[in-house]
Amino acid sequence: MRIEIDVVLDYDLPEPHDVLLQIEVAQMADQRVVGDKLRVSSPERLRPVEGNEAVGQRTWAAGVGQFHAHYGAIVEINRFVVPILPLRAADPRDLPALVVPYLLPSRYCESDKFEAFVADEFGGATGGAKIIAMRDWIAGHLSYVSGASNSDTTASDTFVQRQGVCRDYAHLLAALARAAAIPARLVSAYAPDVTPPDFHAVVEVWLEDAWHLVDATDMARAEDIVRIAVGRDATDIAFMTVFGTATFRNQSVRVSRM
Repeated sequence: MRIEIDVVLDYDLPEPHDVLLQIEVAQMADQRVVGDKLRVSSPERLRPVEGNEAVGQRTWAAGVGQFHAHYGAIVEINRFVVPILPLRAADPRDLPALVVPYLLPSRYCESDKFEAFVADEFGGATGGAKIIAMRDWIAGHLSYVSGASNSDTTASDTFVQRQGVCRDYAHLLAALARAAAIPARLVSAYAPDVTPPDFHAVVEVWLEDAWHLVDATDMARAEDIVRIAVGRDATDIAFMTVFGTATFRNQSVRVSRM
């Protein structure tokens, strides 16, 4: 399957600031970038750096005044999706070193606060069955409401407010999984059926020695998801970080099947 992606970012920067972009598709075994191009109105040369876990890349730019970025890509996905329901979770002591950090609490995924709830609500399930039960619980208890959260909203906040957007759904699922000693990481992604069209956030959980994609909003199928970056939470996967102040002008994300 081929996916076409077109992204436009327009912001105003009143003063010169460094900008870190994370919008380029990651080249991976199950998703191949057929072609892509990033154009940025930067007065200095763009500088790419490796993404977290060596997944994808970030790009440093400089901005002042109107900051414009345009990214287009065609991606071929060749992914065999394994049903996670029967998969087993590993004992924490057997995890690879790079996976261990995704067992731990982070800024937006305070998994230590959910241990009692997870034991009470999902104690009868294990491995992939527990992840599916968590995903279904989130679907049954949260409402997808644009503008219901902000950049400070954590998994605990979402749990109390019972509403949010994809970022909040992903944070809560990751926090619940980690509270059950199942590694979970956030994934920024593109997907064709996201409504409203935007950057998307999903989760990957570590079961039987591999990462498996799970969308807590149920908007995107695992076989359609195009990864951009991975990390502990939104801190690591933000599509744009401005080291200063910026004012939003316009943004569009179009993702379609070819």
